[in-house]
Amino acid sequence: MLRKILWIEALVLLALFLGVKFWLPGFVEGQLNRVEPHPPWTISSEAAALHATLAVADLHADPLLWKRDWLTRSTRGHTDLPRMQEGGVTLQVLTAVTKSPSGQNYESNASDSDTITYLAMAQLWPMATWNSPFERAVYQGQKLADWDRRAGETFRVIRNQSDLLELMEERRRGRPTLGGIFGVEGAHALDGDLANLDRLDALGLRVVGLTHFFDNRLGGSLHGITGEGLTAFGRQVVLEADRRSMVIDVAHAAPRMVVEVLDLIDRPVILSHGGFKGICDSPRNLEDSLMIELAEHGALIGVGFWNGAACDYSPKGVVKAIRYGIDLLGVDHIALGSDYDGATRVLFDASELAILTQTMLDEDFSEEEIRKVMGANAVDFFLANLPRQ
Repeated sequence: MLRKILWIEALVLLALFLGVKFWLPGFVEGQLNRVEPHPPWTISSEAAALHATLAVADLHADPLLWKRDWLTRSTRGHTDLPRMQEGGVTLQVLTAVTKSPSGQNYESNASDSDTITYLAMAQLWPMATWNSPFERAVYQGQKLADWDRRAGETFRVIRNQSDLLELMEERRRGRPTLGGIFGVEGAHALDGDLANLDRLDALGLRVVGLTHFFDNRLGGSLHGITGEGLTAFGRQVVLEADRRSMVIDVAHAAPRMVVEVLDLIDRPVILSHGGFKGICDSPRNLEDSLMIELAEHGALIGVGFWNGAACDYSPKGVVKAIRYGIDLLGVDHIALGSDYDGATRVLFDASELAILTQTMLDEDFSEEEIRKVMGANAVDFFLANLPRQ
């Protein structure tokens, strides 16, 4: 009888293990990264021809967080390499998400909960990642390097201006190579130790988001409690990242922190994914007056594809937000900031990005405006601000 009970217990444990390994990660992502059902988008021959000539670039996506082989086509999430190639993407910022509070409330979050702990366990990440945002960032950076090694000529990590120039030359020759820039969504990934920037730098870290959905050791989040600016440690991180020609990302930063960053460094920053409060009065978005200050500092703003950023996340709604941004800041300051695979619901995935080109044409955007917003601005920004070598 005892042997029978032990066998039953072993089978139950095996079933739980197999469920966690093969079913649970996909189920969780399927619930969080949704493409809402829609009829196929109609793309005219004119829009398709124009889109094929664009260097599409996006300032923020989170596929590093999820357990699937991003180099192969998937039915989950918003991105993978084949879908990005179909969408004509040339350059994508890929961020490591290392901590996220329960609920991800736009109004207010404490820092005492962390859903990424459970996700790391469920996806069977190394045990070192279970309690360390830094180890999670390292693990995701290593995953990105693995994609680079396995992808051959179809994907490469972009670390400097030379890499980006080579990528653009490959694209001009007709190769479908996609470039990825490594970022972190919140510098709590340093675990409070500035020396940890060295290891992430070695993995190719080039975009440093300061906060995510909660206040951290660097200062206040737009969705935190304190609303504070940069702490002493935050100033150290910004200055050191700036010295290394890393790009500072103020998406999710409290307004006071944004202002203090602009006062602290001369190089332009990005707001990788967000929207404009003047057209979408969401607590996810900054006031227009602060967006103007960012643009005056040379910032590039990535317009998001989800409801919290655009309020209307249809292609027409996203393009309306883009037009608002152009009218407010000038076309040179507007880019794409999808937040694909970032626990968002969208109406078009990476393979369907031509619908933005189509909608801009329908809304009487000029070809120059379309080229700049769809990618040229982002490419030019990184050519000017990445390390030279």
